[in-house]
Amino acid sequence: MDKKNSGVGVLDKAVAILNTLESGPHSLAELVAATGIARPTAHRLAVALEFHRLVGRDLSGRFILGLRPAELAAAAGEDRLLAAAAPALAALRDATGESAQLYRRQGDVRICVAVAERLSGLRDSVPVGAALTMQAGSGAQILLAWEDSERIHRGLTQARFTAAQLAAVRRRGWAQSVGEREAGVASVSAPVRGPNNRVIAAVGISGPMERLGRQPGRLHAAAVVATAARLSDHIKNA
Repeated sequence: MDKKNSGVGVLDKAVAILNTLESGPHSLAELVAATGIARPTAHRLAVALEFHRLVGRDLSGRFILGLRPAELAAAAGEDRLLAAAAPALAALRDATGESAQLYRRQGDVRICVAVAERLSGLRDSVPVGAALTMQAGSGAQILLAWEDSERIHRGLTQARFTAAQLAAVRRRGWAQSVGEREAGVASVSAPVRGPNNRVIAAVGISGPMERLGRQPGRLHAAAVVATAARLSDHIKNA
């Protein structure tokens, strides 16, 4: 039997939709083109999957993967990232003296899933659950830099960083931003990798430019990259 065909047609088509959405947001027309499923059937299945929170919508109404798969993964013990994040971010905060965050991408935004705030003085406060743009900031650069070329092209449409900057991020393994997401704020981020070396999150620090300067990577890239490596190792070896 074809590995792509279980013999249960409606299930195979639903999985085809989910597999397609793994690469990023798709309109209904794009889903039809990518899967070969008839438009009425694709629409019916996508809406049904949305009802069960396996599929969601982005700000433009395109279909994206929903929250339920991540919830199921966490319940099955597959998402070990958050368990390791709290001590890792606290150690990064203490090493750099700046607030530390962990972001995961959800459609057209990145979600702060863990944070260790600077204990005193000026800080860049990003609460857990906050949805930040994918068009600015070092975390956004990290979450986009290792995507496929088509998704990078789409992501750069209104971004405040360039393809050349993303190429530099891939070469050195970290990203920095200065006043990109918010005036007066600088940040440094690095990729957290899961199975198959895929980038699954961005870990970083952020704070006022008056402390971090215009080249924050010179100060803190090593500490951020080391934290990302520890989180990656924890996920791969747990």
